[in-house]
Amino acid sequence: MRFLTVLVAALLLAGSALAKEAAPLAEDEAVEKRLVNIAEELRCLVCQNESLAGSRADLAQDLRREVRGLIKEGKSDQEVKDFLVSRYGDFVLYEPPVKPTTWLLWGGPFVLLVAGVAVLITYLRRRGGQLAPAELSEEEKKRAEALLKDEQ
Repeated sequence: MRFLTVLVAALLLAGSALAKEAAPLAEDEAVEKRLVNIAEELRCLVCQNESLAGSRADLAQDLRREVRGLIKEGKSDQEVKDFLVSRYGDFVLYEPPVKPTTWLLWGGPFVLLVAGVAVLITYLRRRGGQLAPAELSEEEKKRAEALLKDEQ
């Protein structure tokens, strides 16, 4: 039992000896705050469903470094975004502007929804007509009544 206690203590001490001090997040806190605000509005070009701020992709790290450099050069937030849009297109923005080149992007989901509802309604109407009960002839009615009486 004593050996186990000594072993656990040695492992805990070895782990803390190997631990390193956390690297500072930023040289300039104001630059990092602006970087995070800008990067939250930008899409990672690799991940596509993550913001630039949250992505761990190599390209995202490079773009954050680039944005940090632009901020240090004194560029405004809009100038930084404009630079990235000129380089990568409107796709880099999470909310691209509404203009003729992005109409399909903004309106496409609604067009698909309306088309889907129209197809569904058409399908249900056609199917509903096929499922309507057919009129029975007099002979079929008599036979059905006889079958029902036999079961009772």
